[in-house]
Amino acid sequence: MLMNRIEKAAVNNPARRALQRFYEVPALLNLAGGPLTPGSRAVEIGCGSGYGTRMILDRFRAARVDAIDLDTDMVARARRRLADRPGRVRLAVGDATDLKAAFDAEDGTYDAAFDFAIIHHIPDWRSAIAEIARVLRPGGVFVFDEVTAHALARPSYRKLFVHPEHDRFTADDFLAELPRHGLDVHGARTKVRGDYLLGAARKQDTDRR
Repeated sequence: MLMNRIEKAAVNNPARRALQRFYEVPALLNLAGGPLTPGSRAVEIGCGSGYGTRMILDRFRAARVDAIDLDTDMVARARRRLADRPGRVRLAVGDATDLKAAFDAEDGTYDAAFDFAIIHHIPDWRSAIAEIARVLRPGGVFVFDEVTAHALARPSYRKLFVHPEHDRFTADDFLAELPRHGLDVHGARTKVRGDYLLGAARKQDTDRR
């Protein structure tokens, strides 16, 4: 589901960027156990204007990032923002539940996957998690920063933003879904009384089980 005009403005606001840069990314780095290993290839779902993509390159130290968004305008903005990273970023308009269509992503393609508050926009959010798990290699990390049903039920969210009305997830729902797709939670925390969930999970290495 695409963001409405108000939410687009909110996520591109300098205050939101500062929160992401100075609080969320350091917290996610800690939960993930630090930057990625050298040469890592990552995928980002819902890349928006590319600010998070830059954080994946600069702070998580991914070598390359494939980034996708449903919104053609956001992908155009991301292309401009990341023009100084030739050969390191591949952008596409497409659906986070079908990364094969966007990037021809086979099973185990990526070392890391990133979700900066986009899965709550996807009506079939379980399919998005399943697709992330599919494209991660064994031992790969899924880094997530999500908005839960508690926040979406607040009058301010309901008045200003548009989100799927059915099958919303709480923090517990989201964390319980990950192991069903072979993703073991490495670390997680909530903030603002359960409104937001930050965490990281690792793709199970079936050869070691």
